[in-house]
Amino acid sequence: MAQIYTTTVKGIGPEAASFADQGMYVLFGAGAPASLADFCFTIDMNQSTADIEPGDRLVIDGAAFPITAVGGLVRKNLDGLGHITINFDGAEQAQLEGTLHVQGRPPALTIGSTISIEG
Repeated sequence: MAQIYTTTVKGIGPEAASFADQGMYVLFGAGAPASLADFCFTIDMNQSTADIEPGDRLVIDGAAFPITAVGGLVRKNLDGLGHITINFDGAEQAQLEGTLHVQGRPPALTIGSTISIEG
């Protein structure tokens, strides 16, 4: 599979685990608003190389998760802000424009974790 996007976790807000415990990661590049920063995993800002679609794979530290739904603003927000929500609920229709839905159980993210999307 071709790599569409890749990044590295650079920081973890003190409340990020509260969303992770609910099966969600909130990603944000540098410059997250103060009201959100505590709940985010801070990532390197990078650009995607293609559209992200259901059937692609999210890969976290080598573990692959099938992408089941993609909100209409996922690519734009990821490229422009480094900001999306990853929801591990396996939904087949995106609930919010900036949410990427995947199937599986969320692995623990640490500083230095790699996140990529393959299509």
